[in-house]
Amino acid sequence: MRWFYDFFFPVVWIVFLVYWQVMARNVKTTQRLEPAALRITRMLLFLIAIILLSYPRIPIPWLYWSFLTSSVWTFYGGAIITVGGLLFAIWARLHLGRNWSRSVTIKQDHELIVSGPYALVRHPIYTGILTGFLGTAIATTQLRGLVVLALIFIALWAKLRLEEQWMREHFGDSYGAYSRRVAALVPFIL
Repeated sequence: MRWFYDFFFPVVWIVFLVYWQVMARNVKTTQRLEPAALRITRMLLFLIAIILLSYPRIPIPWLYWSFLTSSVWTFYGGAIITVGGLLFAIWARLHLGRNWSRSVTIKQDHELIVSGPYALVRHPIYTGILTGFLGTAIATTQLRGLVVLALIFIALWAKLRLEEQWMREHFGDSYGAYSRRVAALVPFIL
């Protein structure tokens, strides 16, 4: 049974990333793309996060301090939260269809999607991914999980800010009305 505890989260995240890569095909043509420096910075933050979660022997002792008591409940609770978050992100990705992009872009014939998960939050993919990392942090019960969650939040918040600016420029008042009606990441809160 120990193998399940050791491999569950890596397998879940790898399956998610492979799915994300496969689904990156068949999207609309990009008309405007964020600067390369922003994409590279975000990739570096994600790489640091992966290293922090993947290597249990980084010589920074406080990363391994517990913020929760490790138990079967934290493991399975974290697993359920992770899977739920990633499924929410997948639902949002599917609902967005050909308008999706891994970078901040404006697509040819870009559409403003406000239904499905986009009726709950303006950035449901980010909500799902952050929820996935929250679940992983709960399951690890170590501060490194919270550090990773903070790094991913910073990366996605910076992306969200640029995306919001471009959506307001591109869609004008209709995006403004949408953003007043629907929270960015957490329904009714943030």
